[in-house]
Amino acid sequence: MSHGPPHPVARLLLTPEDKEAPARAQRLLRMGLGEHPDPALDVFADHLAEHTGAPYAMVNFIGEHRQFFAGLHVRPAVNLARADDSKPQLGRHMERDHGFCPHVVVRRKALVLEDVRDYPRFAGNPIVDEFGIRSYLGAPLIDSTGMVIGTVCVVDVEPRPWGRAGLETIKASAADLVIRLERREADGLPLL
Repeated sequence: MSHGPPHPVARLLLTPEDKEAPARAQRLLRMGLGEHPDPALDVFADHLAEHTGAPYAMVNFIGEHRQFFAGLHVRPAVNLARADDSKPQLGRHMERDHGFCPHVVVRRKALVLEDVRDYPRFAGNPIVDEFGIRSYLGAPLIDSTGMVIGTVCVVDVEPRPWGRAGLETIKASAADLVIRLERREADGLPLL
């Protein structure tokens, strides 16, 4: 009779493995993205929030260990609250295992969550409890080399029926932003 180490306990992997993260981090560094807020990307996020009516909009670049919102729109009147009634602060950085954008990056396609509580895989995400996020709409930024360099997304603290129009809007916004980013990289032109 042999006694080996116990079998590992199975656990649900909430954040998918991202094998492209090291190459993406290098690509973002070459493009000058992912480390500093970008006023042009803030404007892009503002327009996306206005177009969708969402209180939050982000241009998110995901590195090896964290996410960075180079473009960020936060509607000032949004009522964020934690379970303990304290007010969280949304900054430019987020842990890699928080939120839904890492799933979009690995899946390489848009993600629509009209009510995150309807999806057990996503309902337990830290931003659901910490920020009260209830709906998400995001699309990958896929550059001309085929690499996903980040996402554009909008979120709300209420369930939202994003529908086909929302999906088409977020996908078109992502495609438009990739063109602008690559043009800026190649020609040194302003983003907007």
